[in-house]
Amino acid sequence: MPERTLQSDPASTDFVPGAAPLAEGEAARPPAGPMLFEISTEVCNQVGGIYQVIRSKAPLMTQRWGDRYCCVGPWEPSKANVEFEETKPQGWIGRALDRLREQGLIVHYGRWLVPGRPRVMLLEYWLPPERLGQVKYKLWEDHGLETPGSDGLVDMVVCFAEACRRLFEALCEQRGPGKQAAPLLAHFHEWLGGLAIPLIRRQGLAVSTVFTTHATILGRYIASSRDDFYDQLPWLDHNHEAAYFNVKTQHGIERAAAHGAHVFTTVSSITGEECATLLGRPVDVVTPNGLTIGLYNAGHEQQRLHGEYKQSIHNFTMGHFFPSYSFDLDRTLYMFTSGRYEPKNKGFDLCLEAMARLNAELKQANLGKTVVFFVVSRRATNGINPLAMEKRGVLNELDDVCKHIVDGVGDRLFQRAAAQGKLRLDDLVDEYWQLRYRRAQHALRQNCLPMLVTHLLQDDHHDPVLNQLRMLGLINREEDPVKVVYHPDFITPHNRLWGVEYDQFVRGCHLGLFPSLYEPWGYTPLECAAMGVPAVSSDLAGFGRYVQENYQDPERMGLKVLRRRGRSYHDSAADLTRYLLEFCRMERRDRIALRNEVDKRSWDFDWSKLGRAYHAAHDLAIARYHGEQAMDLGGVAMVPASELAARLSGERGSTQLGDYSRDAGPNA
Repeated sequence: MPERTLQSDPASTDFVPGAAPLAEGEAARPPAGPMLFEISTEVCNQVGGIYQVIRSKAPLMTQRWGDRYCCVGPWEPSKANVEFEETKPQGWIGRALDRLREQGLIVHYGRWLVPGRPRVMLLEYWLPPERLGQVKYKLWEDHGLETPGSDGLVDMVVCFAEACRRLFEALCEQRGPGKQAAPLLAHFHEWLGGLAIPLIRRQGLAVSTVFTTHATILGRYIASSRDDFYDQLPWLDHNHEAAYFNVKTQHGIERAAAHGAHVFTTVSSITGEECATLLGRPVDVVTPNGLTIGLYNAGHEQQRLHGEYKQSIHNFTMGHFFPSYSFDLDRTLYMFTSGRYEPKNKGFDLCLEAMARLNAELKQANLGKTVVFFVVSRRATNGINPLAMEKRGVLNELDDVCKHIVDGVGDRLFQRAAAQGKLRLDDLVDEYWQLRYRRAQHALRQNCLPMLVTHLLQDDHHDPVLNQLRMLGLINREEDPVKVVYHPDFITPHNRLWGVEYDQFVRGCHLGLFPSLYEPWGYTPLECAAMGVPAVSSDLAGFGRYVQENYQDPERMGLKVLRRRGRSYHDSAADLTRYLLEFCRMERRDRIALRNEVDKRSWDFDWSKLGRAYHAAHDLAIARYHGEQAMDLGGVAMVPASELAARLSGERGSTQLGDYSRDAGPNA
């Protein structure tokens, strides 16, 4: 079945920066009648990675669907006030939303203020307790789903699902009767948004459904407690595991959404394996996550920007390490890892193990290079360490003093040179600035090792990352060529230690490390590639698996895929150490060439390439909807779109899939 996977489709080698995301022509257009709704609890509501997926994909969707594309999410006033512009709905959508308002469901309609400016509906979804209890009873009666009454997150999911069901019920009622042959198309993301699928299917609404899981809830829990999750996967009992981890409700919702959807997708082939076992249904289409590369790629400015933002990291390094001792910044390499604080799943532990081994290797090799490794993830803290703030303030003072001295010396040196005087500088500096210079130097010094953590952790005695650093002896000694900075907060322009965006920090680094043990996709190495920064992923991460399946020698293009599947922790650490040592042996010209190669290949991960999988999923969902209607299957037609189209063309004469009236837009 060709629609089952798109991994065999070779990567683009002829993308021209600035070209349209999709070629013009009939192949790029959707079927004419349906309207696409994309539903997620992260629409206009940044919580995790799904926000990035939908937001960055919006230009591609609006190009294909135009105003027949609309996002649906929860109404969160504090966030909607920033990203949402409300407008008055027209036509049959306006009538549907007016009807819902009369029934007590308020739907805010307008534009999402992101590239592509898609239409958006935000639902005030919360139900009164009595009505919530009735919906939960129907979930048990009709679908066998247990929904405990003391779980606020589950209550939110149930309320949002019921609001979505009512929305699609109203939309189907208000649509003109002549347009019913073309169903509405609803694409749901994650179990948090997918509970509406069994409700819609039970009611028999004219809605074709797609469900995408970005990570199974059960897989995430199991992988965090076992190193060999994928090796044990075929023998796992999903009911037993769900009960063991106390996620029976979440797992049941996800499984019901997967089985109820016309098309079931996930973001990577490796996540597809756990879907087949834990959710009991193979995925129909793999929909890998992309980026709008043009928003990140700086073209011929890449190298200049790398140097500019590397200087910002130099400034941090001087404030953090130079009060204790100094080293040559021109021979310093900056590496980092980042992501949600799941040290084992995200591979933080493996990175630190490899850094300890690299420290010993660099001492023996005597390359004269220093590695500064950053661990960036959010943790509960009591703020920035006051000592870090003090030293950064003193460094800024020293910088100001040096600038004043340079300005004063420059003018006087020019006068001396014009008068044929000799080159002497000491007597050109005022005694006042000499004193300020010495005082700032003295205030910068400290008689202790540089701190490992930039912030005051609320529970530093039980922090896994900090405890592993202590156990490995990575405590930033002067003789150690590998230094570590644990930064338990996001890097933002408002962070007083940095003053730069996270993207700018990434662009200034030399290498990103993301050797995940469990990662359904992983945007972090993709973001590195988009900014021309080499990165390490793993064959247990969706992105790493995609690269491994589509490129013969990804390491030459700056994307190292570390083998972790079926291998021990220490074997993988040894492999990562060998790669890091080879990277440290590279000279500047070699690193520039590698960044250029990453920059060139990054266009292969643009939505113009990877978004085709979403188009295939949407077309297949519409075909399967018509297949079950025409053939009275009583369930999802589990056959390819091409076969359905052939059957339907024979039964409906000249009417082909997609030959519906084009007057089914939202304002009709």
